[in-house]
Amino acid sequence: MAGRRTAVSAGSSVLGLVVWIAITAVAAAIGSAAAANSREFYEGLQRPDWAPPASVFGPVWTVLYLLMAISAWLIWREFGFKSAKPALALFTIQLGANALWSWVFFVWKQGGLAFAEVILLWCLIVATVAAFRRLNGWAAVLMFPYLVWVTFASALTFATWRLNPALL
Repeated sequence: MAGRRTAVSAGSSVLGLVVWIAITAVAAAIGSAAAANSREFYEGLQRPDWAPPASVFGPVWTVLYLLMAISAWLIWREFGFKSAKPALALFTIQLGANALWSWVFFVWKQGGLAFAEVILLWCLIVATVAAFRRLNGWAAVLMFPYLVWVTFASALTFATWRLNPALL
């Protein structure tokens, strides 16, 4: 494992977890703001047979955001900001890309750009997982469900875009 380890008190550790959950929740809220009125739009799109109903997305994303926050917290708790700056910067950048996707797809209705953006997000997640893995294997493992879901979301974005050229 690379990087300089830091000692964090139990109180600081709990506060750090709350902060990482809050940071992740802010990204989720930014994305959710764009998707607030998306259910009707999503239901009106022609979707592949394997597309989940809109009701699946909220619970899945809630679990994924929590796992992501815990993953970042594990890195921060063990190494702090200074020693883990590149890994935590990647994490933060991918959070921004995550929030942006909802705006591109649901608000701006740009299917091709949403697909390109979700591919960029996927690459950022892979880079984050790799950076986390070098520091803490469990942190990388906790990011894996997110990577799997975004892989699925990439295929869904592409298929939905191609099925709705007039709307996206």
